[in-house]
Amino acid sequence: MELWNSSTWGSSFILVGILNDSGAPDLLCAMITFLYMLALTSNGLLLLVITTDVRLQVPMYFLLGQLSLVDLLFTSVVTPKTLLDYLRRENSISFGGCALQMFLALMLGSAEDLLLAFMAYDRYVAICHPLNYMIFMRPRVCWLTVATSWILACLTALGHTMYTMHFPFCMSLEIRHLLCEIPPLLKLACADTSRYLLLVYVTGVTFLLLPLSAIVASYILILSTVLHMPSNEGKKKALVTCSSHLTVVGMFYGAATFMYVLPSSFHSPKQDNIISVFYTIVTPALNPLIYSLRNKEVMGALRRVLGKCVLPVHPTQ
Repeated sequence: MELWNSSTWGSSFILVGILNDSGAPDLLCAMITFLYMLALTSNGLLLLVITTDVRLQVPMYFLLGQLSLVDLLFTSVVTPKTLLDYLRRENSISFGGCALQMFLALMLGSAEDLLLAFMAYDRYVAICHPLNYMIFMRPRVCWLTVATSWILACLTALGHTMYTMHFPFCMSLEIRHLLCEIPPLLKLACADTSRYLLLVYVTGVTFLLLPLSAIVASYILILSTVLHMPSNEGKKKALVTCSSHLTVVGMFYGAATFMYVLPSSFHSPKQDNIISVFYTIVTPALNPLIYSLRNKEVMGALRRVLGKCVLPVHPTQ
């Protein structure tokens, strides 16, 4: 069997994604296009209002803006190529392109994983220690948490990408997946990957369970505080704010756990493709809607920003 390794940068993989295996590819393509446009619009608007409205210049919305940025980049790493490949009937991706896509997807996914944990901490401080909120969440702390997320995510993604792509691969090089990710790519390796798969599993469990444990601990403390609040209005506001974050956490961690924590015996190419569509296309489109539609401050800021854009310009008399 013919082999080639990481030195063969001119070679290409074939991405056999969900559109090729679908019974109604045109309809699915239209749905993915709609979701991508929704993700671009909703995340773009949310970033716009957070950066331009002075009333949203607080740590909670700073972290939310970072989440929108991650979602916007994450879906753009995968969706445009998926749509273009289907329209052009060309599914190839170069070795370098595959490595770059894997690195960006891993980095952005890991950054979102850590950002969601920091957002849970932000809600814990806001609800359990409101008088000290601007001390615990001062700008320097916010920038440090965001920088930590990006640096750790970048280093983790770089290490996994370099090690995954150093394996020799077999012809034919069909990746039965939506994008270049570690589990489906390692199935093509003509080498013993069992130890590395174990490392990927341990890394995935650590990278997912540690932030998830912090999120669970934060919400246990939040729930305890909310139950002791004398005001029903305060309870309602706290629960509404936290429910949005918990919904996003559930969608992200559910998909990531299926992909990187469950044993390979639970996986099939079709299931993996559906999960990949969920966390690379569906979730980035829904996250800003989940956060904004139930948030009066965000909706008010959006109305103010859009109002400025559509105000008529009167000619000078």
